[in-house]
Amino acid sequence: MLLYLPALVAAFVITLIEMTEVVALVFALSAEHGSIRTGTTGAVAGTAVVAGIALAAGAVLIAFPRDALLWAAAIVLVAFGFFLLRSTLRTYRRLRVASTVPAAPGASSHAVQFAGGFSVGAVETLETVIVLIALAAAGYGASAVIGAVAGGVVLIAAAAVLHEQVRKIKVPVLKVVATALLFSYALFWGGEAAGIAWPGADLILIPMTLGFLLAVRGVVDWRVPAPAVPVGTKG
Repeated sequence: MLLYLPALVAAFVITLIEMTEVVALVFALSAEHGSIRTGTTGAVAGTAVVAGIALAAGAVLIAFPRDALLWAAAIVLVAFGFFLLRSTLRTYRRLRVASTVPAAPGASSHAVQFAGGFSVGAVETLETVIVLIALAAAGYGASAVIGAVAGGVVLIAAAAVLHEQVRKIKVPVLKVVATALLFSYALFWGGEAAGIAWPGADLILIPMTLGFLLAVRGVVDWRVPAPAVPVGTKG
């Protein structure tokens, strides 16, 4: 079996880039519960469905209405973004009144978390598969598969290490970052579905996320004012 290095590297890089976004969103979805199990299960399911369709009928997958999938994913992420924003406000409210009573997560949180993970996994896998199918059609199928598998292995190993680091981040901070990420990806995908050609392609997510970080933090400070500091008086 002869390998074509450019095709292998292309498959490796595209898999690493696209699926890194899945990992980032799964971490975001886990902020409410402190566990990545539900979001990961959804992401794996979404990835498996798209990968299964690709294996069964790759040519059909290319013709799949990508815009419809992007719209659906954007709507799901916006919904969970608002859900997580409410949870973030509750967390800061408890923190600022020095309460130690934890609030129970919403009844539908697991379902929304799974749906968000599924959407992310499906969208990013679709992006990856389109490139892999193109490489396979050019006669570099084996190189594309090996490159994609190598990229997946590297990413899984990195995620395992990062997961321990993420768990050390304070929950309020993680929730603010998670909410900003969800809104950023929703805006990005919704814009793509609407035909917007974002400058810098995926790199536009960096300023988007920074902007939403400021916005979310602003909402927190607006809705949950810091407690007044008592002023001491002389006896």
